Amino acid sequence: MTTNSFNPHSIDLPVVDIIAEVQEHLTAKNSLVVNAPPGAGKSTLLPLALLKEPWLEGKKILMLEPRRLAARTIAERMSFFLGEKVGQTVGFRIRFENRTSDQTIIEVVTEGILTRMIQNDNALENVGLVIFDEFHERSIHADVALALCREAQQVLRPDLRIMIMSATLNMPQLTSLLNAPAAVSKGRQYPVEIHYAGDTDEAVMSDLTARTVISATKKHEGDVLVFLPGQREIHHTGDILKKELRGFAIHNLYGSLPQRQQLAAILPDKNGKRKVVLATSIAETSLTIEGIKIVVDSGFGRTSKFDPNSGLSRLETVRISRDSADQRAGRAGRLSAGVCYRMWSKVTHQRLTDQIVPEIMEADLASLVLDMAQWGIVDIQQMTWLTPPPKGPLMQATDLLHQLEALEDGRITEHGKRMLKLPCHPRIAHMLLLAEEEDQLPLATDIAALLEERDPLGREAGIDLNTRIDALRVHRRENREGRKLGRIEKIASQYRGLFNIEPDDNVVDPYETGVLLTHAYPERIAFARPGNNAQFQLSNGRYAMAGHREDLAAEPWLAISHIDARDGMGKIFMASPLNPRDLAPLVKEKEVITWDTEDGGLEANLNLCIGSIILKSSPLPDPDPSHLANAIIDAIKKEGERLLDFNEEVQQWQNRVISLRRWNPQQEWPEVSTPSLLLTSSEWLSPYLSDVKRPEDLKKIDLQEVLQHSLSFDQQELLEKQAPTHLKVPSGSRIKLQYRDNGEVPVLAVKIQEVFGLAETPKINNGTKGVLMHLLSPGYKPVQITSDLKSFWENTYFEVRKELKRRYAKHVWPDDPTKEPATRFAKRRK
Repeated sequence: MTTNSFNPHSIDLPVVDIIAEVQEHLTAKNSLVVNAPPGAGKSTLLPLALLKEPWLEGKKILMLEPRRLAARTIAERMSFFLGEKVGQTVGFRIRFENRTSDQTIIEVVTEGILTRMIQNDNALENVGLVIFDEFHERSIHADVALALCREAQQVLRPDLRIMIMSATLNMPQLTSLLNAPAAVSKGRQYPVEIHYAGDTDEAVMSDLTARTVISATKKHEGDVLVFLPGQREIHHTGDILKKELRGFAIHNLYGSLPQRQQLAAILPDKNGKRKVVLATSIAETSLTIEGIKIVVDSGFGRTSKFDPNSGLSRLETVRISRDSADQRAGRAGRLSAGVCYRMWSKVTHQRLTDQIVPEIMEADLASLVLDMAQWGIVDIQQMTWLTPPPKGPLMQATDLLHQLEALEDGRITEHGKRMLKLPCHPRIAHMLLLAEEEDQLPLATDIAALLEERDPLGREAGIDLNTRIDALRVHRRENREGRKLGRIEKIASQYRGLFNIEPDDNVVDPYETGVLLTHAYPERIAFARPGNNAQFQLSNGRYAMAGHREDLAAEPWLAISHIDARDGMGKIFMASPLNPRDLAPLVKEKEVITWDTEDGGLEANLNLCIGSIILKSSPLPDPDPSHLANAIIDAIKKEGERLLDFNEEVQQWQNRVISLRRWNPQQEWPEVSTPSLLLTSSEWLSPYLSDVKRPEDLKKIDLQEVLQHSLSFDQQELLEKQAPTHLKVPSGSRIKLQYRDNGEVPVLAVKIQEVFGLAETPKINNGTKGVLMHLLSPGYKPVQITSDLKSFWENTYFEVRKELKRRYAKHVWPDDPTKEPATRFAKRRK
């Protein structure tokens, strides 16, 4: 079969039914949203079906995939349909690998690649269509690429087509944002029987999951797909299953696995054995795994969250969203009826958030800010965003890029432009470019590869990064086996290829490593605290400690690369020693006005310092009064959670606004999480600081009133209307709602007798969100949790009523509670 003879209608996949509709829409308009369930064929057939469209003539199709494995697999599948090899009509480009040619018309790329392509050619002159596949995953790269493509489409290329595809999307929001029609394929999903196994303790997740898998294989036929948060749980669960399921083929599936092992997990077993595939969220949508009829879902995923207070990101294990749970369960119904075991309860399922939190809300935004600066965009908030990036992390990223000399007064520098040309985080790019000037590139490329990958030696090897560099160089010099170090060497060699240099396998000078780390992490230069063994102050003002037995614990200066973001004293995971003489260029003289919470006032000093590390200090007479408020704001940014009165009422105000921000993205509610409020405190708190002199003065500020007035008048009215603090129930009582900080529906805890006569669950947010009712006994003990009051009255009330009649005999428990007058008090039986 060739490109000319290929007929997409000959393939028996559900998306064939909407090919004509897609072609018609893209002929008439420049944007389209496609909604199709997993397995419908949208990723493989739709791009092929558009190859001969007149508007594409002489131009390419770019299709973005959120994962490298999916990009490679989809390109191979399309090439198979055409009877060609990858790299002919269809090719792919992922980090450090390019399988395209002059013949290639469809390029499947990972999302960061597209951003680089746009940087090189703002107008995407040779591109006719950009497809965003699996957009529901809401990666930050996809959001940035969409914003840039929309900018190109609106300013430079009105003929550029954009097509967004996903299995689960907020269709009205997307179609409104893009002013685009929607094409919907219903797919062919077979029924999936859902079992709720009860809530799982994370500490024993692997054991309980393995037990559920073993039980499921005995009851049902077919292969098993198991969803777990990460590699640690996958390996632990796999170890148990290999002992218990002797006749099964046990496969792991996650992003950093070699391609051969990933393919073994996806394809049918060569020996005909039943398969158990232990996977991360990589298996939710973009990959088709043959033979799956059973899904076991732990209900957890692992995501990288950015902490704007520390400037660090960390992996967190979090509950998945309801749409992710549906995606995972649907994997069991691709080929026939299937079954899904959920490792949580029905009540927990009701509390899951509707959709995944977009990565842009929680990620490090340094690359985003640099990408926008390259475009000449200063006001990032004015771009077309499905979810605008939050202000606090934007400010943090901008500050970092100024430190890295990528920006100057908000504009990109020549150094910043050179950083953008490297396929890595700005921190790593800055280190590599300075290493080039200092003739330290061989060492810097080894460091870059080690920083980007998981620790190859583990925590038992200590915190010294140089131990890893030595291990990598021995591995390379002696051509040793080893998957972890082999993968790191592959990345290091790719970096060396970019700079056309040879490797260096000599013994490393640890102080040279330290200097290079200060280029990547200038805010993590650390000075040993006098009298506090193994404790260090960082140049960003925070504190961290190493284990007392660590070789580096006694060093006076460290350059830190890996550290957790816990409150108070952080923990150092990877570092290198520093020679203080190498730090001389970083020493600055500063007039510093600080807020000292412990001593209860403002201090003014002339300091010699590296960041927040003070080397020498002397009193500064007659400080500038205009700087006093700035000193207080700086203190609030660092420790405002204890300086300001974040009482229960304030937290509930925050949760109400956070909920409306999640529920109604189009209303542009501000980001009011505590970290963001502290980082933006100069914008809303400065007018109230004129009389503040001591910590107790800050506690006197009515924070709820100040925050309420930071909203516009219209927003204040909307807040009271859409997210009220109380609801009036049939008894006449005004019951307080408890809002939550993750956007889940609020809790209404009310005595059951006070809602007699109420037929339906009360709703808020203009009637779109039902509350979660905690129905209480006369003794204020929970008797039922429900989001469907009508169903409770009809089905469960009568069982609950038996117990209530026994325990509260003086109260009335009617046969039909929907017709009984509500009461706040006990009523004697007549």
